[in-house]
Amino acid sequence: MTDARFEEGGEGPLRLVAQDAEDLRIISTLVQDAVLSARALKFDPRRRRFALLLNRFRWEDREQAQAAGRAYERVRSLLVVEDVRKVQSMGFDRGDGGLVLSLLSISFEPGADGTGRLSLTLAGDGAIALEVEALEVRLDDVTRPYRAPSGRMPRHD
Repeated sequence: MTDARFEEGGEGPLRLVAQDAEDLRIISTLVQDAVLSARALKFDPRRRRFALLLNRFRWEDREQAQAAGRAYERVRSLLVVEDVRKVQSMGFDRGDGGLVLSLLSISFEPGADGTGRLSLTLAGDGAIALEVEALEVRLDDVTRPYRAPSGRMPRHD
């Protein structure tokens, strides 16, 4: 019997942190077309933390799935923003727990002394704005990947 090689272990879950605009662009690309329930938006003002539980399309696996002729995948992921001072939303009812949202992008507008405004753009003209003390966004996959229910890759016409 021989020892297993690292490559045989397969991919692990994503665990990323963004603390600058370049890092945030990577996370934004990875969460594009993630879907979530409006009830999956949580703000803890005491801890100054905003979190979203997403069903993220695995863009990083798209080419491998196509080459192997297998189904596209999604994975449940937690997107956490730290040091949040204020949360605002528009274009949807945050109280509608049955509402399904689709995340299109995340951007950051820097302010004075490291502060700024993080914008989460949603499909259908919805948006969430977070005023932050500093940019710190984490993306953690929290389940194993699963077959995308639609069986298709998200598309934008």
